[in-house]
Amino acid sequence: MRSILAILKESKTIAVVGLSNRPERASHAVAAYLQRQGYRILGVNPSYAGQHILGVPVYASLAQAAAALDGPIDVVDCFRSADAMLALAREAIDAGARCLWMQLGVVNQEAADLAAAAGLDVVMDRCMKIEHAHAGAAA
Repeated sequence: MRSILAILKESKTIAVVGLSNRPERASHAVAAYLQRQGYRILGVNPSYAGQHILGVPVYASLAQAAAALDGPIDVVDCFRSADAMLALAREAIDAGARCLWMQLGVVNQEAADLAAAAGLDVVMDRCMKIEHAHAGAAA
């Protein structure tokens, strides 16, 4: 499994599951930050499917987001409850994603084990924005 630093350096496309159109929500703030850092963001949220948030299309599912790409989803950044993670791990595997990232406070060992067994890198209970900022400070 790659380190968090390697994941951040080698990734280009991030699907933000649970992306909100409300700037005060963590999913929106983290996605906006990552976008400013040069990552390609894909929104995944059935409530906003067909709309644009942060200037990017929002898809109803990871499968739809993956189908719209010309390459892989590098990271599936999940802003969903721990209970939703097993299904999301399966979707990430089916979409050919390279990493399943569960945000701060999201812990589901069964989902982590399933994704890891399928060859995905797994990060759990960490924030991509915080980790990226720390990596930048360390560089």
